[in-house]
Amino acid sequence: MVKKDWWGRSASIDLHGCDKSLIKSSVVIKKFVKELCIVINMKRMGPTMVKRFGHKNLRGNSMMQFIETSSIVGHFDEIWDRAFIDVFSCKTFDPKVVGKFSKKFFKAKRVVVHRIERV
Repeated sequence: MVKKDWWGRSASIDLHGCDKSLIKSSVVIKKFVKELCIVINMKRMGPTMVKRFGHKNLRGNSMMQFIETSSIVGHFDEIWDRAFIDVFSCKTFDPKVVGKFSKKFFKAKRVVVHRIERV
């Protein structure tokens, strides 16, 4: 185990211009989580939970997946074709890889990656 000066890493991925058919589908979102965990070498703990919420100008799926080292959470805005993915883990992972994979998977036009080391 490599000694590090942080307890966990948080990555927030903002996707804009997503393919609406992808972010509206709970089946697709569950597939995304399964494939993302393989890409960043995280072990899923239990099933991926997806629930559709919303009203008027705020509608879409929310997702939660426990992983062995914390969690992956996502919120999908089908009105404005956006997705917001958050990965938190005490195991090292590359937020840029999460951003690149997420952008490609949801066919987003633009991605913004935020990274925070939690101490």
